[in-house]
Amino acid sequence: QPTMASSSPVAPPPEPRPLPSPPTDGITALCYLPSSSRIASSSWDGSVRVHETNKDNAELVTQRAMEAGPLLSLATAPASDLQIIYTGGMDGSVRKFDIDAGTSCVIGYHGTGAGNEKCAVSCLCTVPLGPGAGGGHLVVSAGWDGYLKIWDAKTAQQEDQAVDGRGPPSKQSLKLPGKAFGMDLTTSNLGTSGGDGNVIGRIVVATAGRRTCIYDVSVAKDGAISAALRLERESSLKYQTRVIKFFHDGTGLALGSIEGRVAIEYLEELGLDSGGKKKYAFKCHRVAETVYPVNAIAFHPTLGTFATGGCDGTVVTWDGRNKKKLTTIPKLPTSVAAMAFNADGTELAIASSYTFEEGERDHPRDEIYIREMLGNEVKPKSK
Repeated sequence: QPTMASSSPVAPPPEPRPLPSPPTDGITALCYLPSSSRIASSSWDGSVRVHETNKDNAELVTQRAMEAGPLLSLATAPASDLQIIYTGGMDGSVRKFDIDAGTSCVIGYHGTGAGNEKCAVSCLCTVPLGPGAGGGHLVVSAGWDGYLKIWDAKTAQQEDQAVDGRGPPSKQSLKLPGKAFGMDLTTSNLGTSGGDGNVIGRIVVATAGRRTCIYDVSVAKDGAISAALRLERESSLKYQTRVIKFFHDGTGLALGSIEGRVAIEYLEELGLDSGGKKKYAFKCHRVAETVYPVNAIAFHPTLGTFATGGCDGTVVTWDGRNKKKLTTIPKLPTSVAAMAFNADGTELAIASSYTFEEGERDHPRDEIYIREMLGNEVKPKSK
């Protein structure tokens, strides 16, 4: 009779720890500052906050009301020496907050000026201009008005200098198939573009009508910046896309829908090798017969695995290439609204924040949790 080998006691998994002084209304986005243990958050309370996440001195470092109504989106300047945050507001504005200087200004607006929530800026990202640009970068926004806009971060003006209250014009404005629900950027495996431009970033946008659009952002030899549509296709999921992310190496996409499913899709149309893998979808964030939306997807920065967060309040890590579930983090008090890995993937920031999928009701207070991630929770499984 074979006997079980005695195993040493397994250490309990790390407990998520809440950060002090969290946002006071729905949390919409989380983003670590580059090469930093500090994290920025945006919220329906209209303020952007920066927290130190280090467990020995976790604190609220700074907070600023952005005067844009609820904040729906957030991005950080890509260079670590620039302590700059960008926010997308319900009023259609893209704004810049300089943490060190304690100042904020308007980069520009979607729509015809401030105050039109039909033009709310739902998605933001920043694109580094590359070596030799001195930390220079572009800001890309997408909104409920169905437009993708590219801004030069340098042209930001103080509100009182803006023309007709609108701020400077965007570098480029592209019509999307519908309202923007999710967006992501990759700077990996870009290849070359047609013409004489140098591709510096690739952007994916998920819109209403279950459309997925991919744009390449290029800098021409004369310095002109432009974005061109490379691919538009329908999502492989039957329901509205809530979140979309590039693989960490840019070779594929993960999409989460309102109907508790995630799709893994590849980008052979862009000349990217899928290694013989085919697209597929899997069910997640379901409890018995109840199906919850997938609100957030975060890729580990180096290993290629990813975490999903849903309205069921759980976070699950997955090895998408090998179709394996890795671990489930025990249920948090309410919906997981946003997530972000830190630069080396050793911790995951999780926003536990009711997303009103069941309408107005009493709900736990909004919290940002920091969860240390163990190696076996994020390492790919061997096949």
